[in-house]
Amino acid sequence: MSLIEFDNVSKSFHRHSGQLLLRNHLRQFFSREKYERFYALKHVSFTLERGESLAVMGSNGAGKSTLLSLVAGLAKPDEGTIQVNGRIAALLELGSGFHYDLTGRENVRLNAALLGLSRRRTDEVFEDIVEFSGIGEFIDEPLRTYSTGMVMRLAFSVAINVDPEILLIDEVLAVGDAAFQAKCIEKVHEFRDSGKTLLCVSHAVGMVQQLCNRAIWLDHGELIMSGSITEVAEAYAGRQSAPA
Repeated sequence: MSLIEFDNVSKSFHRHSGQLLLRNHLRQFFSREKYERFYALKHVSFTLERGESLAVMGSNGAGKSTLLSLVAGLAKPDEGTIQVNGRIAALLELGSGFHYDLTGRENVRLNAALLGLSRRRTDEVFEDIVEFSGIGEFIDEPLRTYSTGMVMRLAFSVAINVDPEILLIDEVLAVGDAAFQAKCIEKVHEFRDSGKTLLCVSHAVGMVQQLCNRAIWLDHGELIMSGSITEVAEAYAGRQSAPA
């Protein structure tokens, strides 16, 4: 059984020029006027098996982050079906699920609960989370006193230490200083090598080649190519370097 399966999935959004006043929203709602739709994904199909690591490649606006949002359950497809079998930890926007009036300790426990961990299991991994983040002396301070880097480090530490079956990563490995970045990448390698499943988005082709064994290439929401990381990365790099 595949851990992730997309079958003919499409996702679109309304597009309009600039912000609309409330009266304009109401007029469009009650009139026959239709919004222009922008398709972030168009009829995309792929599967991801247990233990595989898949990179999603493409330029800005290709639909990569939309795809991860659908996997994470943050959005629903307009067409097609999505099946996800397993607990997910998503590194999409680090710290986006944190409450800045709560302490680091309270945020760790809250996020662990949202990821499905019991109170007992959270107690077991709590010290590992704090130690990995390197912010132990600030753990009982409210998040509003943290720097951006400290919030990102704590968020990464929570996600990577709650033992998910599927890890989603969206351009967020460049957290903290160089030493902490290396520590993060090493932890992701450990996660992958333990037989867990990885779905990764990054513009850094070299990084995804280190982390993943398969890749798909999206362009304007359409699936252009699927195959080994080497084959897809070479084809994508060749398209990027080709003259316009």
